[in-house]
Amino acid sequence: MHACRSLVALLFALAVAAPVAAQNYPSKPIRLIVPFPPAGAVDIASRAIANELSKGLGQPVTAENRPGAGGNLGGEAAAKSAPDGYTLFMSTSGIQAINPALYAKMTFDPNKDLAPVAPLVSLSNVLVLHPSVKANSVKEVIALAKAQPGKIPYASSGNGTSIHMSGAMFTQMTGIEMIHIPYKGSGPAVTDLLGGTVSMMFDNIPSALPHIKSGKLKALATTGAKRDPALPDLPTIAEAGVPGYESGVWFGLMVPAGTPKDVIARLNAEAVKGAKSPEFVKRMTDLGYNLIPGSAETMADLIKLEIARWTPIVKASGAKVD
Repeated sequence: MHACRSLVALLFALAVAAPVAAQNYPSKPIRLIVPFPPAGAVDIASRAIANELSKGLGQPVTAENRPGAGGNLGGEAAAKSAPDGYTLFMSTSGIQAINPALYAKMTFDPNKDLAPVAPLVSLSNVLVLHPSVKANSVKEVIALAKAQPGKIPYASSGNGTSIHMSGAMFTQMTGIEMIHIPYKGSGPAVTDLLGGTVSMMFDNIPSALPHIKSGKLKALATTGAKRDPALPDLPTIAEAGVPGYESGVWFGLMVPAGTPKDVIARLNAEAVKGAKSPEFVKRMTDLGYNLIPGSAETMADLIKLEIARWTPIVKASGAKVD
């Protein structure tokens, strides 16, 4: 009988522990792991939402860059963190849907070891060239690549990222061959593109936009299904000569699997509120992001759609990373 009472007491304690923890949450600073280097589109959005979350949660939310392996290093660090709400992760559709199909070995499963909190923003990529490249349209890029098969280098923010797969889709659909040069993030890739070390890349619009406006990079087309509001005069890749082409990416917050549901609900509420704040909306829209704040369930559905979309494309491309 005594043992039975003890078991009942233990079960009761476990049942009330999570709600009590959630009521007191947060009681200390929170870190937001950013799986790419500073200055890229993921980093920009991460720091913007961290600022809003700090206001809503009443505790500092600090962005921590953990780049490498197409976002996998940061994802692993987040997945192996305590599921207590004090580690957040800014994931991407590429990490959730492309990496599992691309990487032969992963030390974590982004769709089992991480739990959705809220989708935040989406964006298209833009085909940008160093000004010295003698091509002023998508058709001219294709012609140039066909004249020099396997010789033109294009940069990406890492294997498996949306930037890489935008390029892989482009070469696959046009039948051209170019050299893929992966970097540890968009920032370092753009630096080499500006210096002429590489010829072109399909960069996220927010990180490329300042260089396009300054004339340091030549923009030819965007990758979405429709023209992008940030660059309305540019055609889409499909309009510019590659029918059926469409590529983009979205970012959203995740936490380690096993994080209490009440904590996830609190984080979702603050993330959605922050993503709708005038400051966040202005900064994001000025830089070319589209706003898609929603529920954790909405993010889970988005992940399923991306997996169904990208897995066959990765397999068809033949791309594989050990």
